[in-house]
Amino acid sequence: MLRSGHVISMDPAVGDLPQGDVLVEDGRIAAVEPEIGADAEILDMTGRIVIPGFVDTHRHTWEAPIRGVAPNATLDDYFVDILDTFAPLYTPEDVYAANLAGALECVNAGITTLVDWSHINNTPDHPDAAIQGLAESGIRAQYAYGSANTSLADYWFESKLVMPADDVRRIRARYFASDDGLLTMGLATRGPGFCVNDVVTAEWGLARELGIPITVHVAMGRLAGRFGMVRQLRDLGLLGPDTTYVHSCHLSEEEWRLVADSGGTVSVAPQVELQMGHGWPPVMQAIEHGLRPSLSIDVVTTAPGDMFTQIRAAFGAERARVNADCWQANLPVPSTMLTARQMLEIATVNGAHVAGLEDRTGSLTPGKRADIVAIDATALNVAPVHDAAAAVTLCADVSDVDTVLVDGVVHKRDGRMLADTGRALRLVTESRDRLVAAKEARAATAKGEKATA
Repeated sequence: MLRSGHVISMDPAVGDLPQGDVLVEDGRIAAVEPEIGADAEILDMTGRIVIPGFVDTHRHTWEAPIRGVAPNATLDDYFVDILDTFAPLYTPEDVYAANLAGALECVNAGITTLVDWSHINNTPDHPDAAIQGLAESGIRAQYAYGSANTSLADYWFESKLVMPADDVRRIRARYFASDDGLLTMGLATRGPGFCVNDVVTAEWGLARELGIPITVHVAMGRLAGRFGMVRQLRDLGLLGPDTTYVHSCHLSEEEWRLVADSGGTVSVAPQVELQMGHGWPPVMQAIEHGLRPSLSIDVVTTAPGDMFTQIRAAFGAERARVNADCWQANLPVPSTMLTARQMLEIATVNGAHVAGLEDRTGSLTPGKRADIVAIDATALNVAPVHDAAAAVTLCADVSDVDTVLVDGVVHKRDGRMLADTGRALRLVTESRDRLVAAKEARAATAKGEKATA
């Protein structure tokens, strides 16, 4: 029992309870009421704001060992500095360390569900290592099987290389025979603009053969408009409700309609989009087209790995864009701008919708799985609370995440992680050292070969 917290359920039927209890039985939310009489272990939530866990719908978790190596990178820089430099050096051990530490980072920050966009499958052992890391962390995750990253030219520029279908089938059969587990599977495909049409068609067909969702980057960066990626998917007959479009900063009006009409979903990574030059985060554009956008972290090489940052980046960017446009046109600012409450919805229940998991997480709804976060509302940066949703979205940070449950299991209590974070930190630090040494050795070899030539 989570007792006497300020409950923000994100379920209209349950509502908000300024003082409420949440009863958890066998990993499931059994009841959310002002007061529940039950024989249960009590977690005192006095002075806490109780919310559904955050949902990160797109993170390249494998990049945890190279956190912060590209703080000033543009999108073009990222392709060279990360995908063409570090990624080919990754061993399965590096991927395991990254996913274990990266997933624990999520849990510590109140992210209870993660879409792991794992485009680091350099060998058949890499996906096994990634899944092991996720499983040991205890997070709820969709493992999205991606391409290898052994060659930027071969895999990302009009690529003719199809993902290894037999290995994708192996992973599906071995780890994800059921879609009911804490871990589920998706396909992280490169899509039009990065692959020739035959590859695009083959990978979409593989995902649909296996009955797994698809996630694809579209419409980001200064040259994004020339691809018309969603139009290309329409022309190939591949649009469908099983596809998440990541970024979507430069979709045309036609493409927004195509996404909405096909039942597709959208994942926005606001901090990276603003910082790396993808374009304005299109949160409000998605809403205006009848979509329910979600938020994601993307890459910790260049941006923080917590949801509070993404909420504020999206909120500030959208309101700044509208304010500037209105002032330029000498028009009043509309009252329909994004609100702090909407941002909490986008970071929780919308995220579950985009990840295809709204039936089991995203809101504190009786019958759903117990993915629950408690925020310390007595902290100096949060108290005193006037608006609980605003306190979470605009005041709190990772240090205020007091309690985290995933599937009813307590992973953080009284601000302390219960996992062996020391081991995860040791492994990811050793991975960093190994990758940096390998990068330097490769650079020295290349320099020697150039001098010889």
